[in-house]
Amino acid sequence: MADPTLLGTVEAVSGSTVTIALSRTLGTGISFVEGYGYRVGQIGSFVRIPLGYIDLFGLVTTVGAAAAPQDVNDQPQRSRQWLTVQLVGEGSRKGEFSRGVSQFPTVGDGVHLVSEIDLARIYGRPDDGRYLPVGRIASADPIPALIDVNKLVTRHCAVVGSTGSGKSTAVATLLSILSEKTRYPSARVLLLDIHGEYARAFRNRASVFRVNADSSAGEGDLFIPYWALNFEELLDLTFGPLEDVERGFIRQRIEDMKRASMRDQKPSGVTEETLTVDTPIPFSIHQLWFDLHRLVYATYTAQGTAQTDATVAYELDANQQPIETGDALKVTAPRYRPHTLAAGGQKVYLAANSPNIRRSVDGLGSRLRDRRYDFLFRPGPWTPDAVGKPANDLGSLIEAWLGGPQPVAILDLSGIPVTVLNTLIGALLRITFDCLFWARNLPEGGRERPLLIVLEEAHAYLSTSSTATAAVCRLVKEGRKYGLGAMVVSQRPSEIDQTILSQCGTVFALRLANTTDRSHVTASATDGLEGLLSILPSLRTGEAIILGEAVHLPMRALIDLPSAEHRPDSVDPKVYTSDEEPGGWNSPRTPQDYAEVATLWRKQDYRSPRLATPEDESGENG
Repeated sequence: MADPTLLGTVEAVSGSTVTIALSRTLGTGISFVEGYGYRVGQIGSFVRIPLGYIDLFGLVTTVGAAAAPQDVNDQPQRSRQWLTVQLVGEGSRKGEFSRGVSQFPTVGDGVHLVSEIDLARIYGRPDDGRYLPVGRIASADPIPALIDVNKLVTRHCAVVGSTGSGKSTAVATLLSILSEKTRYPSARVLLLDIHGEYARAFRNRASVFRVNADSSAGEGDLFIPYWALNFEELLDLTFGPLEDVERGFIRQRIEDMKRASMRDQKPSGVTEETLTVDTPIPFSIHQLWFDLHRLVYATYTAQGTAQTDATVAYELDANQQPIETGDALKVTAPRYRPHTLAAGGQKVYLAANSPNIRRSVDGLGSRLRDRRYDFLFRPGPWTPDAVGKPANDLGSLIEAWLGGPQPVAILDLSGIPVTVLNTLIGALLRITFDCLFWARNLPEGGRERPLLIVLEEAHAYLSTSSTATAAVCRLVKEGRKYGLGAMVVSQRPSEIDQTILSQCGTVFALRLANTTDRSHVTASATDGLEGLLSILPSLRTGEAIILGEAVHLPMRALIDLPSAEHRPDSVDPKVYTSDEEPGGWNSPRTPQDYAEVATLWRKQDYRSPRLATPEDESGENG
């Protein structure tokens, strides 16, 4: 009796690539085994090649004439059906399976269909917390798609897919499983959310920090103290590009202010000998601006070395009193008499040997007055006073981000000006890396309690020329050793620096229609699976090809949808809706209030009081 699982024979072997000629007796594209129908020759499906006491398993990557060997000249032979298969692993007859092959097939070896029993051998895993069930195998619904959590986090991963492919819900599914307190009570995830989509998805299991936070909704204020940035980051956000001489002058000024602050506050961990301009010591940037403004703008009644505080030429009123001596914390500039002959004939002089930084000082003053940058230059309890002393030190800020009561911390960056977003994301990641790098041997470090950093909409800030790219490259290259993992999420992988994608050990590739995007994903994939990835444009919504270190073998899987209350706020609006759904062009027009539109615009807050749910009103939002 013929074996119903037999598909054909091996006709050519080139490394791990095997060419298979299907049997002439194989009637249709469907084969029945023990009452179950199996499609023959589906891209992404598996075949089995028995070799003695082991079975080789391969993945179908090409079907049809394109899979035929080039040297087949016999027309009847060429007209046969062909498959190209990529060998991926081998299994013993006892049910054990391992990736990689110890031997290769030869011409004439039989090739068999892989049944659900065989798939269970390939994908089956112990039922323990190391493996995450993220969905179901597309070709065998009863078999779960399992992910190795160890390699998913520390070996980095990428989730890519076009708009509407189910990318955000796939991320929500992964993070929902990772943040289950019964499964992983010590999990910690840091999510950089540039569009404010995920606070709703992780209600009751995330701490949310955002600019202009709503405390009634359980949110915390997002503060990034400027004095925690290194010199290059701070310079980019304050003075901008400077020549070497001016850079050196500003660097020395900041270092001197940090040194004075250190002597006054005596923080632990730093001495006069070890302090540098990059050491995160508080200092008053408002006082720095005030001193520099005076240095470049002040006029004096004396010349050269005789210029002192007593000889500053302030503008005077009718009673000979200074009109405005300035206020550093209010960023109010002093008013000086112009360097011309005064009414009484007294000569007024400019400051001696002042650096050429007037435009840079004016730019810093402008940003200090801009309320949009208060999260940076007036960071709440981390704001230094005039002598450089804040109410709180960095430990409390780091604890809020990395050691809070919830497994997920969401940094909602939607309220940050776009012009500084790249620099600040780079600074946030550098601060996080430095913290876990130096704390690697502590319980708070990443070796004992790894941290997953989720980079949502990564294409917006991880291009080759972006200032944030260097920080992420360092994270993906070195983070594994210190317990830091990255999840790069993007709808345009072609716009992400290729070094970053190449370091992602696991790839969740959802539907991708753009050829350039697909080529970048293919270039970062291993195992010679170009043929499998060629089906990316035809994947269903929520369907992904998962390949890399976190999966035993490449798989085509349907990702489970998270529950409705745990989905991100990224659902496509519908133009036409059913009777049960709100909105849509076909729905009756409801009362409108565009005055509230203007109010929310001014508030920079998309949440309307008239649409608040009971949960929102009770503050159960994070």
